Amino acid sequence: MWDTTDGAKSYGYYYPPLNKEYQGPEDEQPPLLVKGFAVLDVNYRGSSGYGREYRDALKKKWGISDIEDCCSGAQFLADTGKADPARLLIDGGSAGGFAALAALTFHKVFSAGTSFYGISDLVTLAMDTHKFESRYLDTLIGPYPQDEEIYKARSPINHTGQLDCALALFQGSEDKVCPPDQSIKMYEAVRDKGRPVVYKEFE
Repeated sequence: MWDTTDGAKSYGYYYPPLNKEYQGPEDEQPPLLVKGFAVLDVNYRGSSGYGREYRDALKKKWGISDIEDCCSGAQFLADTGKADPARLLIDGGSAGGFAALAALTFHKVFSAGTSFYGISDLVTLAMDTHKFESRYLDTLIGPYPQDEEIYKARSPINHTGQLDCALALFQGSEDKVCPPDQSIKMYEAVRDKGRPVVYKEFE
């Protein structure tokens, strides 16, 4: 648990680096930990298991509170000597990919990041998402198109000039929930601004 800069508390699981010389009997180690990386799995606001108030704290705040929790969690590890502040990385898939893109775009905490089939444009998501989740964003952000300006303001694709670190994007070519266009447009926008970026699509 750590304090966030907006006066809340957030939660997560910290996994320190492992001793890669250890050989058994349980010698299959998670690849990041054995390479000397520590990992923080953030259960940001909106997650269950921490009470109703915490679960409801993401309502109308998606792209704000969750990003704050990720950034403040990484900063907490750096401040307490558990991570190198100059080598903090972030990654995530789908909504977590959106969190990674937003953290890299709107904050200066991480040195690089990866988005797996992430969301870069909330307006496009609102217009094109599948029927099952078509009203989901009303709760997380607000009704569309009434709150279109909020959607635009929280979309990383509209603020790529603020992103100044390395970015990798991975995408499935047939993804219907987070279509390739979300990653492709982000890649093109970041590339056109001369930032280090790579895009890989899988069939």
